[in-house]
Amino acid sequence: MQILHLGQKISCPAEDGASLEGSSTAGRDLVSLHSQKHALGACSVCFEQDTGLNKEAHNRLRISYRPGKRELYDNFLQNGEKTEASLHPCDTHNKMYYLQTFGHNTMDPVPKIDYYRNTGSVSGNKLNRPSLLEIHEQLAKVSEKETFDFSLLANGESTAGEETAASKEEEKKTGLVKFGWVKGVLVRCMLNIWGVMLFIRLSWIVGQAGIGLGVIIILLATMVTSITGLSTSAIATNGFVRGGGAYYLISRSLGPEFGGSIGLIFAFANAVAVAMYVVGFAETVVELLKSDSIMVDESNDIRIIGTITVVCLLGISVAGMEWEAKAQVILLIVLLIAIANFFIGTVIPTNNEKKARGFFNYQASIFAENFGPDFRSGEGFFSVFAIFFPAATGILAGANISGDLEDPQGAIPKGTMLAILITTVAYIAVAVSSCVVRDATGNINDTVIPGMSCNGSSACNLGYDFSRCRSQPCDYGLMNNFQVMSMVSGFGPLITAGIFSATLSSALASLVSAPKVFQALCKDNVYKGLHFFAKGYGKNNEPIRGYVLTFVIAMAFILIAQLNTIAPIISNFFLASYALINFSCFHASYAKSPGWRPAFRYYNMWISLFGALLCCGVMFVINWWAALITYVIELFLYIYVTYKKPEVNWGSSTQALCYIKALDSALALTTVEDHVKNFRPQCIALTGAPMIRPALLDITHTFTKNNGLCICCEVYTGPRKLCVKEMNSGMAKKQAWLTKNKRKAFYAAVAADSFRDGVKSLLQASGLGRMKPNTLVIGFKKDWRNAAVTQVENYHHPLFLLPLFWSISTQNSTIIGREAVLKPQASKDGIRDAVSQRVEKSTINTVQSMHMGEFNQKLLEASTQFKKKQGKGTIDIWWLFDDGGLTILIPYILTIRKKWKNCKLRIFTGGKVNRIEEEKLVMASLLSKFRIKFADINIICDINMKPNKESWKFFEEMIEPYRLRESCKDITTAEKLKRETPWKITDAELEAFKEKSYRQVRLNELLQEHSRAANLIVLSLPVARKGVVSDYLYMAWLEILSKNLPPVLMVRGNHKNVLTFYS
Repeated sequence: MQILHLGQKISCPAEDGASLEGSSTAGRDLVSLHSQKHALGACSVCFEQDTGLNKEAHNRLRISYRPGKRELYDNFLQNGEKTEASLHPCDTHNKMYYLQTFGHNTMDPVPKIDYYRNTGSVSGNKLNRPSLLEIHEQLAKVSEKETFDFSLLANGESTAGEETAASKEEEKKTGLVKFGWVKGVLVRCMLNIWGVMLFIRLSWIVGQAGIGLGVIIILLATMVTSITGLSTSAIATNGFVRGGGAYYLISRSLGPEFGGSIGLIFAFANAVAVAMYVVGFAETVVELLKSDSIMVDESNDIRIIGTITVVCLLGISVAGMEWEAKAQVILLIVLLIAIANFFIGTVIPTNNEKKARGFFNYQASIFAENFGPDFRSGEGFFSVFAIFFPAATGILAGANISGDLEDPQGAIPKGTMLAILITTVAYIAVAVSSCVVRDATGNINDTVIPGMSCNGSSACNLGYDFSRCRSQPCDYGLMNNFQVMSMVSGFGPLITAGIFSATLSSALASLVSAPKVFQALCKDNVYKGLHFFAKGYGKNNEPIRGYVLTFVIAMAFILIAQLNTIAPIISNFFLASYALINFSCFHASYAKSPGWRPAFRYYNMWISLFGALLCCGVMFVINWWAALITYVIELFLYIYVTYKKPEVNWGSSTQALCYIKALDSALALTTVEDHVKNFRPQCIALTGAPMIRPALLDITHTFTKNNGLCICCEVYTGPRKLCVKEMNSGMAKKQAWLTKNKRKAFYAAVAADSFRDGVKSLLQASGLGRMKPNTLVIGFKKDWRNAAVTQVENYHHPLFLLPLFWSISTQNSTIIGREAVLKPQASKDGIRDAVSQRVEKSTINTVQSMHMGEFNQKLLEASTQFKKKQGKGTIDIWWLFDDGGLTILIPYILTIRKKWKNCKLRIFTGGKVNRIEEEKLVMASLLSKFRIKFADINIICDINMKPNKESWKFFEEMIEPYRLRESCKDITTAEKLKRETPWKITDAELEAFKEKSYRQVRLNELLQEHSRAANLIVLSLPVARKGVVSDYLYMAWLEILSKNLPPVLMVRGNHKNVLTFYS
């Protein structure tokens, strides 16, 4: 629990009677108080900075010190030395800082980053700050003795600066490679975005969509990537980013369910992207070889060249990130030269050969002709967009190697957004610089014949006749030639080098990204079967196994050998990833978690949501069936991960939003008035530790699961300090036990002086708002005859005090269940009865984990009887007193559960001999109005008859040890016995309740006669009256009622309706 205290912040006055200039009476009082603190050695200081303090400031504000340390501070003030003997009070990196900072020895540390690290942090060791208890205890020790063992303190650790230096030294020794924002993010993103599409498909896209729609396609793709880039930047700057790229960002934001599903899809998409870029490279090579030689045929040549290429790229990747980074820089330089070469070529005067192929430099007529769309071969806007969109998917190339960046938080936003800007400008510039007509023959003799009508054709107006391209295929022009940029450029081989550079760099980036993302996914063990691929090799922890898997997937898609077929496949996968990244940003912002504090401020949650919806929409317009397949795969993986429940806790926004929803619902519920139709049992079950009374927990869970609140409660008694420590240490484990065993219940515990006081606290404080318990479920105390008097009194006390404590609630009821108890050996001290057990060993997880020799086999079977499915049988309801209907509602709820659905309800109630049929009709009418099905109704007419002699004799023998028998003694002796043993049953009490005792014994006879074969007996609980019925007499009633019977639930409602026949 955190402690907040609102008060005034005051400066520390000078020591030894120093006065504050211009101080008021209040100020002088503070000086006096400060002096008192010095006398007690408890001054919390303020001290001056080592710069900017003049002599006057030194006089006004002196440093406080403990006795015997004055010379250390005098030495510091005179010399300013920074040694063990002369401590600088402001030196937060000195090992003795915490001991002397505030003028006295203390364990209380100042803020330090190492206390906030995760366990296993690679950037530094996690330190554990002392707990409040340790600080309190250590301060008490310090006040007793002057000498102090500094090795016990947490401040003897190395500082953050020392650890950072050590970390850098370690990096130098191991050769670990880390990249900056330019080399690690900007270069990679630009190379990945300027992929195969720039050189060998952008001209075809402009030919199909025209310059106008082509620019719109580019801007639409840029809108998607820009919004995603902003969202990525926000998530990446909200804490330390490890390796895993998009998977890491999504999983840490939305949780393992979303992260695990999209991580697998994203890694697969990157692996397929390798094939796309390699096929683009192979197409160019085959185009170059077409004029010289063809090995087999065009498709098989692409497959052969693609296979050789991907093997070479795999070798570079396996060689290490450093070699791959160097190759990327070289490829970028070649790519930039190739792009510049294209723009230079557009202004160099063309020749007849290029004119015959459709290139006429910048011409307004060509621009006007190419501006509008001319979709052919069944293509449309969105099909063309689907082919172009993979060109924009490289924005996560830098984020995908986030684990290899020096500063991911700074590098990812800066590099990603700048790469999007630069590449978008380049794409638009290339699209606008379209100086080639859509169709050309390539024949220099196809010139215009004098007198020919041009019909508005720009090529015709420029002297060339390409009209035969309308009736037969042509090989040149924007629509037919994928190597247009090479033809237009100033020096063709440079464009070929640029194509090689773009395709190979993008393929290399994807070949590195896919294994890195996949390795991070496998390390988190979200999919246990894939943990094999988590292993890394070498100084950079290279995922060699992941490289091989990516190689296999890429090879499978290279065999397709069709770039236009592969591109749409990965478009949907990338769009699904982008949609979830945008949704992650929106979700984290919407959840309003205090932990959502991104350093990148240029984002908006609603724009992120728009980006997510835009991505989903684009997926469907590109290819609706591929989008459906993507969503089905993602949904399957999501359900799988949700079902498996990986043991991770990343503080996702899903958890934060779940809390917000629960809080809002709880608050909204407080405004809703209770209504009898909405009544449901909300139980406090006094199980002790949940695993101690399995049958009591099972039966309670049966009628509260998915229907009502169930709180398993435990009362710790004994020394308060030990109880609290034991209680706190076990709460998480016991709640985890409930979760692991699929018990939809909460665990609550309280430390108290007695079981009675603990139950009082639980009854008053449990629950939240309208979600407060209205039913107490307590196990039967089997050992009441051998237990101490106080234990019996503590057990009986909650029963007759219930109306007092539950008067604050609209519903209050009691259920006592008699079932098997699995309890450890009794302790010598403290209450260890069945309802207030303390688990001695936290290793007890299930009944099977206990030592079988300690338990009778019959007891074990009884303890698990409510876990198994109940066969055909009956639940016998002895509804003797109208308590509001709870006695009939509980068994009804049981019969609608899967385990009890084969059991029928049999109703037993009291009545007169001469009115049996009328009573049956009345009860049947009542139950039919309540819409409760029943198998039989029995009217018991002889409840008030005397029991047989054997039964009564057993009852008398049972209570004999607890009788006072004052009538057999003189008055003085009797009064003395009453004072000494007030808990005993007096003769007067026994006589007063003789008829009621007869009834309990007789009821047992009837129960054995009618309900001996029932699966469960539900019986009206006798009312416990404080100060009237003694503890032992009441316990005897409960004992005799449930003797030699199947499991018995004794139920007593609070006499308020829980059933209604009104709609």
